[in-house]
Amino acid sequence: MNRNPWTKLGDFVLGKGFYIVLFLCLAAIEISGYCMVRFAGGSQDPAQSVTGTPKVTLPDPVEQSQGEKPQEQQTQKEDPQPVKEPVEEETAAPETTGDETVVYTWPVKGEVLRGFSVETLAYDQTMGDWRTHSGVDIAAEEGLKVLATGKGEVTQVYDDPMMGSTVVISHPDGHSSLCANLGDIQVAVGDQVDTGAVIGVVGGGAMAESAMPSHLHLEMTAEDGGPVDPLTVLPALS
Repeated sequence: MNRNPWTKLGDFVLGKGFYIVLFLCLAAIEISGYCMVRFAGGSQDPAQSVTGTPKVTLPDPVEQSQGEKPQEQQTQKEDPQPVKEPVEEETAAPETTGDETVVYTWPVKGEVLRGFSVETLAYDQTMGDWRTHSGVDIAAEEGLKVLATGKGEVTQVYDDPMMGSTVVISHPDGHSSLCANLGDIQVAVGDQVDTGAVIGVVGGGAMAESAMPSHLHLEMTAEDGGPVDPLTVLPALS
């Protein structure tokens, strides 16, 4: 029996043909989707996506900590230290305790029979006891010339009942010198004398030191009147 072509087509569609048609539809849908995605993203020129200057973002410079300073600021220029000149040692410097320098000399040259002692007691041969001694006793023959120990003004000339004839000279550096047990005094109060000027001769009227050999008694005081060891002021004997 001859069947109608449309009937055959219907049987085919309902049979194996259904799956074939379904596959073709799915394939068409997939191809259509792929084309849509492909051409939708392809409207932009591919060359434009890779051309142009790429933008490079550099990191922000690291701020220096407040506690750090640039090397140039940290390194301060130090002033060069002045070169110290070598200091020459002074030798035999004269006394300069006052306003003017005074060069001193020994009033007589001889052995020191009794030294300066104001802090400790020393035995006194004449008095037979222990006492202080505010000067020095220099061995010298009676009649030997006595010199001014330094330049200055004669401020006192007198006879002491215990130490004999005495002359006091005030020196411009603040010191004063006293020579006792003198004879034949050759200066007067107010006289200006130079270092080494003759002020008298060695005498023998010092009753307080009569048990000692012939000598000159010499005392020195500072500007404040305090006793000074004459050996610290007079030059060393050669």
